[in-house]
Amino acid sequence: MTAQRVILWRHGRTAWNQVNRFQGQADIELDEVGRAQAARAASVLAAFEPAVLWSSDLVRARATAAALEALTGLEVTTDKRLREIHVGSWEGLTGDEVDQLDPDLSRRLRAGEDVRRSATGESPSEVAVRVAECLTELADSAPDGSTVVAASHGLAGRVGVAELVGLPLEHCRLLGGMTNCGWVSLDRHRSGRYWRIAAYNASADPTGDLIS
Repeated sequence: MTAQRVILWRHGRTAWNQVNRFQGQADIELDEVGRAQAARAASVLAAFEPAVLWSSDLVRARATAAALEALTGLEVTTDKRLREIHVGSWEGLTGDEVDQLDPDLSRRLRAGEDVRRSATGESPSEVAVRVAECLTELADSAPDGSTVVAASHGLAGRVGVAELVGLPLEHCRLLGGMTNCGWVSLDRHRSGRYWRIAAYNASADPTGDLIS
């Protein structure tokens, strides 16, 4: 058994997203804008006729997935491996506050190095491995030829997708950050040997048009 398509979907906006606070694995709920984003995106994703629906266990991802659950009747199953990167002591801080608290780590992060988000957090490479492992297992357990939707997070989604398709982590930044409620569509090659990115950072805008 194996899926033909995996859609990795970032959660909708939260109040911390709005003010650029390091969120990590803090359990922050969607704000009003985020809930509206999830509803619009769900109406587009439902047209892919997903067979299974997964989510990070953090509330912002689960609430995003719930919008698609309501349209499709699929039950959301959670997996902790889809969580956002753990940012340790940076949780709740703004970028400027991190610059002052950990200037060396902050400088290396901005330079694109694979550094931990604070001394007690995770590194992007660690996140990439756990997310890609999770997506592989979800796809392999899904019905043949089906579509899997997994609600996750911004950095976790970007580095996990890169790991899954074999893109070196140092090139991952070229993909750009995922917008709130944007998604990546991954198609399995007809040979079955690898995945490729069919759409990156696609989203549903307020008029309902699909943007890639």
